[in-house]
Amino acid sequence: MSGPALKVALIMGGTSSEREVSLKSGRAVAKALSALPHAVEVFDPATDLAALVNRAGEFDVALVMLHGPGGEDGRLQGLLDLVGLPYQCAGVLGCALAMDKPRAKELFRAAGIPVAPDVVIRRGDPGPARRVLDELGLPVVVKPAREGSSFGISMVRKPEELAPAIESAFKLDRVILAERLLKGRELTASVVGNRELTALPLIEIIPGEAHEFFDFTAKYTPGASREICPAPVDEATTRRVQELGVAAHRALGLKGYSRTDFILTELGPFALETNTIPGMTETSLLPQAAAAAGMDFPSFIDKLLQLALEEEK
Repeated sequence: MSGPALKVALIMGGTSSEREVSLKSGRAVAKALSALPHAVEVFDPATDLAALVNRAGEFDVALVMLHGPGGEDGRLQGLLDLVGLPYQCAGVLGCALAMDKPRAKELFRAAGIPVAPDVVIRRGDPGPARRVLDELGLPVVVKPAREGSSFGISMVRKPEELAPAIESAFKLDRVILAERLLKGRELTASVVGNRELTALPLIEIIPGEAHEFFDFTAKYTPGASREICPAPVDEATTRRVQELGVAAHRALGLKGYSRTDFILTELGPFALETNTIPGMTETSLLPQAAAAAGMDFPSFIDKLLQLALEEEK
């Protein structure tokens, strides 16, 4: 451990559709923290938000293990800023931008990061299916603009599948995104740091035959996918994807850490999205990348705590 014993507020659970994932992440982090001399107390925003605010002054730092709306979109980060409690993830603006896929893609394009062509649709827009077919054609991926863990995502290959996919995504968000479906290998690039950034080894994700893509079940069911770290790609490709991961981190104004997902096509890598609070379950990608870089799980969690305090100073 690189610093003194800390009083840590571990925030997990919440009210989003990713509550169960958050609880799994939080339990894994709590177990890792038990190997460190820090004092840890758990808060669930679903029931403990007032207690967290009232007792914020008792803690040195917060570990936010919330995923999805209400925890990864900047709202909780704003609350922690107001009560003066440092935390390990990106701030209000960075979290909000990363969570909003259309706005994140605008920043990626401005930074020269390749992304798939897309159409943004708002509830009430006329003829959304016809617009997607006219502007993108098929196949496409339809997803809510501000969800995580692949909730609400549909792969559409036939015209008759498009309207149901759009309606399914609208059940989770009033703004949705249709993207041209890219074919290639799935890679993820993790970045750690505040001002000085370190790119961790890449991971290749190979969903099992039962999964068309890296969906919720493939993400969180042990053995449902193969994850190879370091990814078996050549040195030039590795360097390019790592550079793009760092560029995405910077384009969104993040701190602490992030994980950006890519599709490696015949034309090169394309960024899909950036996660500001990546999963920390036993099957999660970021801990695997950290381990390949020489950091066991407790050491990595401690690193995040030190980065949170470093940024506060």
